[in-house]
Amino acid sequence: MTLRIGVVGLGYVGLPVALAFARHFPGTVGFDIDAVRVDNLKAGDDWSGETSSKELLASSLIMTANPADLAPCNIYVVCIPTPIHADRRPDLGPLSAASKTVGKVLSKGDIVVYESTVYPGATEDFCGPILAEISGLVQSRDFKLGYSPERINPGDQRHKLENTVKIVAGEDEETTAVLAEAYGSFVEAGIHRAPSIKVAEAAKVLENTQRDLNIALMNEVALICDRLGIRTKDVLDAAGTKWNFLKFTPGLVGGHCIGVDPYYLTAKAQEVGYHPEVILAGRRINDAMGGFVARKLLQMLGMTSRSPHDLRIAILGLTFKENVADIRNSRVPDIVAELASFGVGCSIVDPHADADMARDHYGLTLTPWDEIGELDALVLAVPHEGFVSNAARILDRLRNGGVLLDLKSAIRHETVRPDLRYWSL
Repeated sequence: MTLRIGVVGLGYVGLPVALAFARHFPGTVGFDIDAVRVDNLKAGDDWSGETSSKELLASSLIMTANPADLAPCNIYVVCIPTPIHADRRPDLGPLSAASKTVGKVLSKGDIVVYESTVYPGATEDFCGPILAEISGLVQSRDFKLGYSPERINPGDQRHKLENTVKIVAGEDEETTAVLAEAYGSFVEAGIHRAPSIKVAEAAKVLENTQRDLNIALMNEVALICDRLGIRTKDVLDAAGTKWNFLKFTPGLVGGHCIGVDPYYLTAKAQEVGYHPEVILAGRRINDAMGGFVARKLLQMLGMTSRSPHDLRIAILGLTFKENVADIRNSRVPDIVAELASFGVGCSIVDPHADADMARDHYGLTLTPWDEIGELDALVLAVPHEGFVSNAARILDRLRNGGVLLDLKSAIRHETVRPDLRYWSL
């Protein structure tokens, strides 16, 4: 079987996957519904910052916004977002749309493998029937399904696609073997063959749920330490001297994975009659941290005689984590909203975030750094390297007696001016 790869979705996950396949399989097609995104990639511009212009321009990847260009492929790799609705239930709309796109070009003998994070059973019970209906083919006979969860960590230059073990699973041994061969062509760390698609789906959602819960524990400890009047970082530094202590830290939990994926697992659990308690408790803690930070800031500012409407406050960072451009599911807007409920406004500075996306997604306006000064309070919410490496410049923007909230303890507190009131999670 000559493998002809088609990757559906050229975002954070799909683009690196498509480029990797293109290096080993001539004629690899990368499809995205966003024609502007495709045009930018063809010109060597990746807004995510994950891929260099040089790599894009040198690649043989066929990039297109025309789904008909996928027709010659026989393995389809679906890499699209799996968000949640406002009620925190899985939003399968993008997954359905992508499956319909593939279904229109699907032929007998083809394989469709999903990389998107889903609940166990989604690939076979939700996606498969859509593919069958649109294509007119019979699931498991005319076409086969597979699952290979993405493990890309945005902004991480050490743990890349090639040096992270890849899980693959097909609905039968033959399909699994084909996927192992395809991914094994560029994943140097090795391939783990899961015994079933459901096992692979569950493994992926567990990875992010485990991390979410560990951060939730640290956030709860931070809430307790705050009431006890001790620094969480000091406690973690002491506890971390034990060899088996897991070194997680408190903070805002957003993004398209950790803050979302646990809800896919809990939704499926409730569907089969089990009410998850630990997972949802962790989610409640993490989702509430933005509001807590805002109230803590207002408490510290309560010492000032200035009117709430006259306070000058700046928040550094809007992206969901440091040194990336992605603002999806950022928890910083939670801080802004809580402050606004008390009639307190603020400016937001983030050189990594796109101003148009900030406005369209959250209705927020980004402020240039040079327009920030004489601040009553500054919140270092996302410790981008550019912020941390210029800590002195940051502190200079605070007036005497100002408040500095360093959420992730990115600035050494002993270097902070003695007139400032410093606090961290």
